[in-house]
Amino acid sequence: MTTQLTAGGVDVVVDQGNGCRISSLRIDGTELLRQGDHYGAFPMVPWCGRVREGRFRNGAAEHQLPLNSPPHAIHGYGRESAWKQVRHEAREAAFVYDLRDPWPYSGRVTQTVELTEESLTLAMGVETYGDSFPAQAGWHPWFLRRLAEGEEEVRVDFAPAWQEERGADHLPTGRRIDPLPGPWDDCFGMPDGVAVTLTWPGRLELKVTSRAEWVVVYDEQAEAVCVEPQSGPPNGLNTLPRLVTPVDPLEVATTWTWRRL
Repeated sequence: MTTQLTAGGVDVVVDQGNGCRISSLRIDGTELLRQGDHYGAFPMVPWCGRVREGRFRNGAAEHQLPLNSPPHAIHGYGRESAWKQVRHEAREAAFVYDLRDPWPYSGRVTQTVELTEESLTLAMGVETYGDSFPAQAGWHPWFLRRLAEGEEEVRVDFAPAWQEERGADHLPTGRRIDPLPGPWDDCFGMPDGVAVTLTWPGRLELKVTSRAEWVVVYDEQAEAVCVEPQSGPPNGLNTLPRLVTPVDPLEVATTWTWRRL
C-alpha cells in the first residue's frame, strides 16, 4: 500500500509497506529519486549507518544485532518493516511503526510527511514503552545524479565544520579532520545544523536542512548521490549514545526546499 501527496506541480509517494520510504518525488513531472525497492528515501531508525559488529551496550547490558551488512549492522529496521498509516490528507500524512525483535527494546516510531509546492518536511519521533535505550534516527535519500540522460551531473555544496576520519572498516576512528574532497562515504559535523545544497544545472536547486548536527554524504555510485541528515554519527549507539527515556523521546526533522532554475 502507498500514500500519495500532491501540492501544485509536486507529487510524493510514500510506500509505507516498504519501510515507509519516499518512493517518488516528482517536480513538474521530473523524478528526483532513484527508483527501486531499496532506494527512494528511507528512514534510518532505531540507528543510522553502521554499528560495529552489530554490538552495543545500554548500561550493563550488551546486545548483539543481526549483521545485515557483515561485519556490521546497518541503517536500522524501520526501512525493512511495514508501517501503519494513521493520518492522510492531501498534503500531509503520518505513519507509525512499533519496535520489536530483533531490536531488544519496545517502543514506537512516528514519521510525518508534509508537502508544499516548494518543500517537503519529514519528521520522526522515537519513544519507549518501558526501559530507556540509546537510539538514532535520520533519512537516507538517493537523489538522482542526472535528472535526464545526457544532462549535467548534480553538484553538492556544503561547508561542514569537520569530517569524521573513516577507518578501513568504514566506521569513524574517533578523530576529527579537515573536510577532504570527494568521492565520499563519510560523516561530517555541522554543529549549526545540516545545510547541503544540490544543484542540477539549469534545472533545479534543492536544499537539505535539519537541526540535526550530523550528515553522511555518499556519492560513490554512478546513479545517485545520498545526503543523509541524522541525529548522530555512524556507530553512535556506542560512541555518542542518545537515550530515549519515558520523558524524553528522540525527535528529528529535515526539510527539502527547492527552486526551479
